[in-house]
Amino acid sequence: MNHYVVRMTEEPCQSAVHAWSRLVRAYQAAMSRVEGALKAADLPPLAWYEVLVELERAGDQGLRPFALEEALLLPQYGLSRLLARMEAAGLVVRWSCPADGRGQMVTLTEAGRDTRQRMWTVHAAAVQQAVGARLSPEEADGLAQLLGRLIAPAEGTPAPR
Repeated sequence: MNHYVVRMTEEPCQSAVHAWSRLVRAYQAAMSRVEGALKAADLPPLAWYEVLVELERAGDQGLRPFALEEALLLPQYGLSRLLARMEAAGLVVRWSCPADGRGQMVTLTEAGRDTRQRMWTVHAAAVQQAVGARLSPEEADGLAQLLGRLIAPAEGTPAPR
């Protein structure tokens, strides 16, 4: 059963359409700024940073790939390719899961930790330019609260996987 079937009961109001358009454009502009800054610094793309952060949070025990998929909202095939590239670069290591011989665990290497730290310096400056320099702390808090309402699942629908 597909839980993501959308049932349109009414057309969105014009302000909702306008908000959607602005949300998409703001996201694209901010992501472009961060991706461009990482590329200019000869660092890996933002998706790598997000994986490195999740693995760093997990600690030495690492994470199963499905946990990364859920945390990052990536499809399995995309994550598998991404992890293969990151492993080839020496930033992560994959190994057999002791509890499930068919499964894998992924952990951060020391080079992965160092790369995440170097990426953070560039990432933070780009986020500051894209958001912090344009909004007051109060405005940023308000925006974060509004976006949080958009992220939360609607009543009666399953949370995104």
